[in-house]
Formats: sequence, C-alpha cells, structure tokens
Amino acid sequence: MSAHVVLSLWEVLLVLGAVGLVLARWLPPRPRRPVTLGAAVVAVLSGVVLGVLGPRWQMLPVVAGAALALPFAVSPLLRRGARRAPWWLALPGAALCLALVAAGPAAVWALPTPVFPEPSGRFAVGTAVLELTDPERPETATPAPEDRRTVVTQFWYPARKPPAGARPAPYLGRTEHEARVVSDALADYSGLPGFLLDGLPRARTHAAYDVPAADGAERFPVVLFSPGLGGVRAQNTAWAEELASHGYVVVGLDHPYDSAAVVLADGRTIRTKVSATGDDAKDERRAAGWTAVRAADLSFVRAQLGRVHSGAVAGPLTGRLDTARVVAAGHSLGGGAALQAARQDPEFAAVIDLDGYPHDPSPQPYRQPVLALTQAIGPETDPDYLPQLTRVLALSGATSYRLTVPGTGHLTFTDAPLYLPPLPSLAGSLGRTGGPRVTAAASLAFLDAVLRPGAEDPAAALSAYGTLAVHRPAGP
Repeated sequence: MSAHVVLSLWEVLLVLGAVGLVLARWLPPRPRRPVTLGAAVVAVLSGVVLGVLGPRWQMLPVVAGAALALPFAVSPLLRRGARRAPWWLALPGAALCLALVAAGPAAVWALPTPVFPEPSGRFAVGTAVLELTDPERPETATPAPEDRRTVVTQFWYPARKPPAGARPAPYLGRTEHEARVVSDALADYSGLPGFLLDGLPRARTHAAYDVPAADGAERFPVVLFSPGLGGVRAQNTAWAEELASHGYVVVGLDHPYDSAAVVLADGRTIRTKVSATGDDAKDERRAAGWTAVRAADLSFVRAQLGRVHSGAVAGPLTGRLDTARVVAAGHSLGGGAALQAARQDPEFAAVIDLDGYPHDPSPQPYRQPVLALTQAIGPETDPDYLPQLTRVLALSGATSYRLTVPGTGHLTFTDAPLYLPPLPSLAGSLGRTGGPRVTAAASLAFLDAVLRPGAEDPAAALSAYGTLAVHRPAGP
C-alpha cells in the first residue's frame, strides 16, 4: 500500500469486515459461520467507532457495501432451514458490494489527506502567523476610505527541536477550524464540492507553532512567497518547510480579497473578490492590477522585516533575520508579482518565479538574478508565455535561469500533488512528492548560489532537473 493511501486502524477493520461479509457466503460450511459472525462484529463495531470519531466521506461506500452484505450474510445463520440465494443471484450482489468496498480505499488514494515529505535539512521547523497593517496604504477592494491594507503572513523558520508531545501545526490554518474554513473556500473557488478536500484540515505538517528559533546567533536569509491567484499563504508548505530546514526563513503571504479566504486575528473571514471574465484583454488588465497590489504587499512585508528582527514586533525571530538578503518568490500570479516587486524595489536580493506569467505592463531593467521554473511546455501552453518570460529575464542585470521541468503541470510546484488525484493533467506525472521535492531542490541550489558567499554557479545543479536556459546580462 502506498504511504499516501493512509487508512486508520478502524478504517482498515471496516474494510476487512466488509470484505469478510461478502466473501463468507462462498466459504465451505464449516468456516462459514465463524467468519460471518466475526466479520459482522468487526464491521459493525468499526462502523460505530468511525461514526463517533467522524468518518471520512471516502469510507461511505465501504459502509454501504457492508450494510448491503450484512443481512444476506447473517440471516441464514439466524434462521434454521433458511435457504441461501442461488449462486447466480448472489454473484452480482457480491460483485456490487465488493466494488463499493473497493471504492473507499480508491477514493482515499485519489484524494488523500496530504502526507508532507520529511524536511531533509539539519534544522527542525517552527512556524508563526503575523498580521501586518500598512497605515499608509488604503484598501482598494473596499469602499470605506478608512480601511487600510492588511496582510496576513506565516513564517516557517529554523527552530529548536519541539518538546516531546508538541502537536504538529495543522495545514492551512492556526487551528483545524480555520483550516476547514480555508479548505472549503479553496474548494468553492475551484468549483468543487467542499467534501472532496476535507482531508486538508485533517493534515498535520512538520512544523510546530511558536517554538524558539534554532540555537546560535546566525541570521537567516528570508524568502517572501506570494501564492497563485486565489491561492493561500500555506499552499507551498512542503517547499517552505524544506527551505526552512536548510537555514532559510520563508514568509507566505495571504492577500486579502484575492486569496480564497483570509482569516483575520479578530475572527473575520475575507473571501476572494477576484475572478476571470472570459475576455482576454479585460482579464489581462485585471491581472496587471492584481499583480501590482501583490507586488506592493511583498515590498511592504519586506520593509516590516526590520521590525520583526529588532523585536518591535514580538516573536521568535528577534535578532535572527538577515534583512539584507531577502528574496521575492511566488507561484503563478504570485511569481509575476515577485518579478514586478523586484523591479520596483531594489532591496530584494533575488527572485524565484514558480511558473508565473509576467503581467507587469511596463517592464524595465532590474538588477536581481532570477530562477524561473516552468511546467513542461506543450500544445496547450499559452504561446505568449515563454517569449514574454524570456523578455523579462533578459532585463535582469544578473545571470538568470529558466528551468523547464519535464513531467510537470502548473500545480506541480505547489502542495497539490500531495492531495489531488495523481493525473498528469492536474499535477504532473512526478508522483505525490516528486513535484514538491524538485521545486525545493532547485530553489535551494539557486538560493545557496546567489545568497551564500563563495558558492558555485548553480547551472550544473539545476540542469539535473530539466532543460535549463541561462540568461546572462549583456555587456556594457
């Protein structure tokens, strides 16, 4: 069984009990009775326990299969002289029940509770959430002139090993309730029934909330991350935890009125107001506006890092941030925002663009190196994507890298492969953990090269993951 088809003990017992009920009818007379009674007890008991604990929707077909098989399996044992149905009538029923039982583990395999890859670095990972309000910037998404722009951020950072018994942080929120609110909003934004993603609030990450930073006085470089359109700050948790375990602080941003749902500290939930219209020209103008807001959010958070480092904003990272080495990063629309933020804010040291189309209406030269990861290019790829990205990379005053990773789709560079059906059209063909691992490995090779003194050119390391194009600045 795959490590990502994870069934609890009671779910395994329910499946085994249901299978036993269906197959007992075909056993020889002597073992038939004990197998039937044992399977009935196991199926009923596990079903009751799961009902109390809260069953996953994937187990409902198993319950249905067991419920259909139970009376036909048990009734001949309870009534003397009762005749069993002839085999030619029992066979289709048995096949139907087995199909229902098999549908449960199959659904768990297709839409599992995500299991995050174990970070490979030497540091444990801590996480903290910080809400920042810009008093100088009005909130353009609301009519109230007194509203100020608020950004919710989540930090993943090198930490001390959590104490024994510390509960791992939930995925998508500070609490399971917040995670469920965000999960339901993501499903709604994608046009899916909420129950299909109900594994997300159940997931636990490898980080622990508010644990002290790693021992020592080392100051850690910072990577600011903007998610995709409608995405949320935690959508790249596997990537963030891997980077943090190797000595980087990753800060994911929720962009209110853009992210699918943003839960504020006072309990209010802000849902997205962005959507496509179907008119390409109009949507491009809207995307340029959203990108500009996100770029401003990235610059605002970068400026606030000094307050976090100084202790003016209380938290576990006082004195531990290297505010001279801050990278703008993002996925999809967030990648385009990272490129624009670097062009507008020279204090950023580098850019990581995870399959993001540049929407800057007036791109200009900028000084920072860029790593751009792109999905495998095919007939359905926007024909303007690579030419536009190449033009923007050519404006960099430093050597930049465009890496096209085979077997990837647009969502491969997020956590989506961990919980969506493993279909190439959805999340690429690199498997459950292949996409997040490649994304993190390429990012680390680039970050180490551009931020750490004496590092080698990352081209050789990056070439191992796909087709690499190197963009070197033109001479004077």
